[in-house]
Amino acid sequence: DCFIYTNSVNRLNYYVGGEIVTIAHLDRMMYLLGYIPKDNRLYLGDKELNIVSFSLLVSVLEYQTAVMRRDFETADKILPMISKEHRSRVAHFLEKQGFKSQALAVTCDPEHKFELAIQLGDLKTCYQIAKEAESEQKWKQLAELAISKCEFGLAQECLHQASDFGGLLLLASSAGNAQMVAKLGDTAQKAGQNNVAFVSHFVLGRLEECLEVLINTGRLPEAAFFARTYLPSQVSRVVELWREHLAKVNKKAANSLAEPQEYENLFPDWKNALKTEAYLKPQRQRAIPADKFPRVPPNHERVPVDEMQQAEEQGSFTFVRGPGDDDDDDAGDDFEQAPDTTEQSVRAPSPLPQKKETAPPDPAPSKTEMDDIEKELELDLENMNIDNVDTSDINLDEEDLLED
Repeated sequence: DCFIYTNSVNRLNYYVGGEIVTIAHLDRMMYLLGYIPKDNRLYLGDKELNIVSFSLLVSVLEYQTAVMRRDFETADKILPMISKEHRSRVAHFLEKQGFKSQALAVTCDPEHKFELAIQLGDLKTCYQIAKEAESEQKWKQLAELAISKCEFGLAQECLHQASDFGGLLLLASSAGNAQMVAKLGDTAQKAGQNNVAFVSHFVLGRLEECLEVLINTGRLPEAAFFARTYLPSQVSRVVELWREHLAKVNKKAANSLAEPQEYENLFPDWKNALKTEAYLKPQRQRAIPADKFPRVPPNHERVPVDEMQQAEEQGSFTFVRGPGDDDDDDAGDDFEQAPDTTEQSVRAPSPLPQKKETAPPDPAPSKTEMDDIEKELELDLENMNIDNVDTSDINLDEEDLLED
């Protein structure tokens, strides 16, 4: 049932149940002398008659032999005779033989026990060990196991214990839990997890919070572009912060930044952008259930400016300027007059450009007339004499030529 031997690389092994177990690594060639079960000692000697003994519990050998015979009743009787420091070796033996549940019951090593519990899907045992160890890695492993078993409450607790904000965001967004996403965004921002905080706010349509995250982290160029895309009303404030920050490094570059209040001509359809922001604000503040996703048109198929203009024409949207907006534009547009007035949805058509009356073109000369003109020109050239030309009256002053 059990075979003990030494090999050519000076290892002391024993073979049981198709598995080779190494007892010790020898520093020289040694030979087996015998085994005394009463002392649980294995004796070896070398050519110089030096004798060395190694501990080898007979209970461990008997247990492993019983396991290989599938005689678990006998194995359970032998197990109490095995000391705790040797049970880990027995547990590894059981694991290799495929008896993971028995190995979980035998082992005394918390690390090995946790690995076996993960493999067996024993959430209760894993939770107890992770709670005692307070290991971030163990909480993450348990969270993955809990998600695979659809225990989302336990998974959320584990991810909180592991401070895994990315996993919490995935869990909350997959579950469509808006309150959890909002709480995660605030917690992540306080913890300095700016990427998770930004995504959490963005998923909920909290664009103002997204902008503040960019500003607080010093990402002023990104904040300016974000405001230009989603919050046009905040562009001037962000650009001013960007200028102040950039002026410390390059004042000329800071002065080259343009913002719509000063250079509105550089921002096409700026008024429509402001109105579109106001039009979309109630929509992004309204939480849409996740099951409505198939009936909601995706963003890449929408044209918000056209939607805003159509809503204006139908009278379902009226733009009201905020009290902080400037009104230094032309007074002919109701949108630019007073803070509380609204934009007229229909404007007077611009007058059509007047057509200038032009005289009819002269008729083209006929072929006969062209022939007569060419003949007269040839006669004039033949009669021209340029040998006796008086050049006294010709002025070739360079300055006069340049002036002409």
